[in-house]
Amino acid sequence: MSAVQRASPRSASSSGPVLLLGGGRGEATCGILYLAGFLRRNGVEAYVRLCDWDQNEEGLTRSLKRLMARVKPSVVGISLKWYLHVHRALVIARALKRIDPKVKVVLGGNSAALWWQQLLVHESVDDVVMGDGEVPFLALCRGDPDAPNRAHRGPDGVPVKVPFGYVQTEASADVFYSHFDDIFLSQLDLSGFSGWIAPGKGCDQSCVYCGGRRAAQRLSFGRPMPFLRPHESVRQDHRELGDRVWQYRYDFPGGSTEYLCDVWPGLDLSRQSTTYFLWGVPAPGLVAALAKTFHRVALVLDIGCFSQTQRQALMGASLLKPCPTDEALFATIDDCLRYPNLELEVSGIAGLPLATPAALAEEQRLMEQVLAKGCKVSYQRLQSQPGALVTSHAERFGMVSEAVTFDDFLTFFGKRKPGGAIPMVRFADAALEKAVTRNCARLDELLAAHAEREAPALTGRTRLEATTVTRSVALGDWLGAHVVPSKVAGAPVTVLRSVIGAGLACAPALDPRAFEDPMLQQGEAATAVLEALAACARPTTVDAASGRLMKKLAVDEGAALELIEHLVSKRFLSRA
Repeated sequence: MSAVQRASPRSASSSGPVLLLGGGRGEATCGILYLAGFLRRNGVEAYVRLCDWDQNEEGLTRSLKRLMARVKPSVVGISLKWYLHVHRALVIARALKRIDPKVKVVLGGNSAALWWQQLLVHESVDDVVMGDGEVPFLALCRGDPDAPNRAHRGPDGVPVKVPFGYVQTEASADVFYSHFDDIFLSQLDLSGFSGWIAPGKGCDQSCVYCGGRRAAQRLSFGRPMPFLRPHESVRQDHRELGDRVWQYRYDFPGGSTEYLCDVWPGLDLSRQSTTYFLWGVPAPGLVAALAKTFHRVALVLDIGCFSQTQRQALMGASLLKPCPTDEALFATIDDCLRYPNLELEVSGIAGLPLATPAALAEEQRLMEQVLAKGCKVSYQRLQSQPGALVTSHAERFGMVSEAVTFDDFLTFFGKRKPGGAIPMVRFADAALEKAVTRNCARLDELLAAHAEREAPALTGRTRLEATTVTRSVALGDWLGAHVVPSKVAGAPVTVLRSVIGAGLACAPALDPRAFEDPMLQQGEAATAVLEALAACARPTTVDAASGRLMKKLAVDEGAALELIEHLVSKRFLSRA
């Protein structure tokens, strides 16, 4: 055992700063934002790095050193909600201990609670918060040895779990967003937040593929049933987000139409977009309420799978949440088509248990019919999720999971490249597995052909306009004072946000020799982006815009068109 591993974590107190980190690349769960606000309201100086942009362990260690020097935390919490972040979370924990052997490292989230025993084998992890984290984590930050909902190593080094002493319910009014001006260490990190609001918590369904099903909620969170949060707490979430985000996102437990309509009064959401993830048929009036309340609505409807026969068989076996019939689905589609500011996406999973050749044929027919209605369609193959019934007991369904145990997942994601594959659950019957794979290839071809028809190639006469929101910010505020040298901290950065949320930060006057960062467009590249947007400030043709770029930037036609096509693909430029 190394000297680093032998060092004991320092005792935390309410006066010691706390740092909360996302455990994976990109945006972590919004849970650490709720947690940071709760800590601040209870006298703990808490900071968040929500998004992990580092591409390798060397870059991760470098950025963590800067964060630790800036915050000087006594406790660091790492969000391990999503199982695919398990390897990354442990890499972060080891790096933190190398930087400061005495810092207390605490993991929390669904996957952390599931794997608490395996995680505590690693010397870099001091504690695991089980279930709802606000009160337990506050107690750990204050050095309370009797913190509830906690797993830790006992005197003999064996992992010990403290019984649940804190379980949130519909009466819990201590969870809401606050202190957004204080908890973020950079505007870049805040811009990476996609606006999640959690009207409720938990799930009362037992879908065969889900690691967050009802039984897992009871085991990991001590939560017997899901619940909706108090209206005022959810209203406070909206007020805190305000204009800081470009959209509000709601997940499945979003509540009834009546519930949301009781939250929204007094809030001006008319300039905001929303993305609402829903399963089942929308509650009466929900579609109309969303379209009336928000400037732009993206409704994502999860129908389980694209075969009605298979869908109903799974529901009949209590292996799938309530999902619509095809008839109810098309009634919903027709309702949504009445609202020009609403875009509907229908999603499902391919390769679920009880698949048959007839069900595979149904999948393709339904997808074709939904696309013909003008809706978006998305699907994914059945993935291995820890704690899911089909992962833990794949043989019951004639299937094989590519990962089952903690070590399976840790090894898989340790080898995985960013954006790489996810472990899958496949059919043991080789012929059926081949048929499912072949059918997925057909679905991919169908979606690709539809996308090409919906967004044909640009021509010289295609009319474009810039639909981008821009704002100016100082470099030190954008990347954080702990990242940027003082001599360039005041350099201006133009931040762009497209209508679908894509973002760019352009600093054309910032000399890369003075400071360079992969999260910035600098020099000629930044100038080109801003010139392209300026060329389309008023509706114009591709020919006119590319001609202006060729003249002002001294680039050839190919380079000008390539830039325009990229900006169109990310919706910084839209077809007029």
